[in-house]
Amino acid sequence: MSENKTPDAGTPGESSSSAAAAASAGADSKAASSTTAPSTPPGISAAAAPGPQASAAERASTDQPASASNVEPTDKAAAQRAEARAGRASAASATAAQEASVRAGNPAAARASLAANIETATEAEAALKADEVETVEFRTTSLPSDFTSTPDITASNPPPIPPNPPPGAQAPPAYLKRTDSAWSVFGRVMAARARQIFDRAGQRITQRTLRIGVSARIFHPEPGAKGLRGKTLQYLEESIAHWVMSRDVLVFMIPTVGHQGMLHPSNIRLRDYAKHLDGLLLQGGADVSPQSYEEAATRPEWPGDRVRDMYELELLHEFIESGKPVLGVCRGCQLINVAFGGTLYQDIATDVPMAGVHVNEQYDQHRHSIRFPDGSTLANMFPGRQDAIVNSIHHQAVRTVGRDLNIEAVSAADGIIEAVRYRRAPFVVGVQWHPEFHRAGGEELLDCTPLLDTFLRVARETRF
Repeated sequence: MSENKTPDAGTPGESSSSAAAAASAGADSKAASSTTAPSTPPGISAAAAPGPQASAAERASTDQPASASNVEPTDKAAAQRAEARAGRASAASATAAQEASVRAGNPAAARASLAANIETATEAEAALKADEVETVEFRTTSLPSDFTSTPDITASNPPPIPPNPPPGAQAPPAYLKRTDSAWSVFGRVMAARARQIFDRAGQRITQRTLRIGVSARIFHPEPGAKGLRGKTLQYLEESIAHWVMSRDVLVFMIPTVGHQGMLHPSNIRLRDYAKHLDGLLLQGGADVSPQSYEEAATRPEWPGDRVRDMYELELLHEFIESGKPVLGVCRGCQLINVAFGGTLYQDIATDVPMAGVHVNEQYDQHRHSIRFPDGSTLANMFPGRQDAIVNSIHHQAVRTVGRDLNIEAVSAADGIIEAVRYRRAPFVVGVQWHPEFHRAGGEELLDCTPLLDTFLRVARETRF
């Protein structure tokens, strides 16, 4: 007969106690329902307010206060904790019931009920621990200080606002620095322009073709002659111009200047030529007048050209004062010596009877040997050469050497001075022979290209 009894049937005392508990639970639920039921405001019918069974959309579509009070937030963690507590309470009550069953003599039912209650309690505890772990992991997640700290509503910390250009103004380029001002940019632009101008000016100065001035030969009018022979002519010999031009430079003949007796006076002076030209070449020609070195002519046929002397002496001093190089050829070598106080042999054959022949009817085909003293500039200019063969077309020569002049070459046969150099200037050199008549690369005569190149190189270096 015991198989027809329900497993949860208990003793009469237990039934009465469970009935009392159910009654008290029903009373509590009624009290809670009466407490939580919203009261209808005066003047509003109960039908207008949405009931407890109304949907969420119906409760949200009305403005009744009850619709707002019925929405309660759900706490999942709290619900799980309550469920765990209920499980523990159910396990405790099951344990009490098991003890009662054992005392009543029904151990099998007690053991089954106990196992079910223990499983339920274990599942509730596991769910609670898992929720607690998730809660702890969520709470240990670090957040920025801005989210965890209490905002200070009294502090004034506006966000940085980028500077906006004034209305109508163009925004500055992005490649400019923030510290750049209009004046700094303007200064850099002007500095770049100045460098560009200076570079161009430097290129024009350094790359500009050299301009070499050549003193003029003077043909004086013959008395009673007509045509060109009755006029004063200024000219240069073709070979001297071509020799200088062979190094790709410009050649300008420098005319005489003055006021007296001129049909067309001018304010141009020889110093203007020295200022604008890069070097001076004194070419050969008539004898130097003995008056220029304070002597009298020993023979009437050797008066020299006093007019040309005065013109070339002034020209020579202007170029030396300007720091420009000077190269004298034949007569030019003698004039350099006279300019610094030296004297000349008016005629080598008369004044130095033992000297060799320095001029004859062969003109530029006549030649003789010269040698370079040790340490002379010409010896350095022609390395490996102690002597050379040059042409000789002069009957005058240096006698006493002027001040601050060095002897650069002498005739090998008789010691007549053949070249001089002024040592207080970058380049003031005079040679007694005619280098323009020497063929470049010739086998016999001295190739004077190094002499010309040195003269032009100094002209380029000193033209600033």
